[in-house]
Amino acid sequence: MSANLHLADAADLDRLEPMIAAYHAETGVESTEESRRAGLEPLLGGSPHGAAYLIGPARSPIGYIVVTFGWSLEFGGLDGFVDELYLRRAVRGRGIATEVLSTLPKALASGGVRAMHLEVGQENDIAIRLYKRAGFRPRKGRMLMSRKL
Repeated sequence: MSANLHLADAADLDRLEPMIAAYHAETGVESTEESRRAGLEPLLGGSPHGAAYLIGPARSPIGYIVVTFGWSLEFGGLDGFVDELYLRRAVRGRGIATEVLSTLPKALASGGVRAMHLEVGQENDIAIRLYKRAGFRPRKGRMLMSRKL
């Protein structure tokens, strides 16, 4: 299995949406097909706010990663946030996610991204080990907080 990444576009909506639904169901995220599509369609249409990538063969992907973009004075410019990373259960544990989290940040850095961030549940030891292998570290004294609008 390969961690080849393919920038997704509008033609990939029907490949991505079921995987996003599976990820949301697995992680307890409440969403509807309408809300998932509303969040995804602008990214597939070329929005500058983020990008979705298919992992594996473009016609039969084994997962996806979505990165959104922001701006950070602390990090000196453009930053990225791993919004979601999903691999089908059958291919987990093979180093694919590690490869994705090694390859994609390098590519984004060459495009001007200065830092990458992500959120992980404190009890998710498997994901924490994965993210640490990929060079992500907790930020001392920091806690991600959110407000739904």
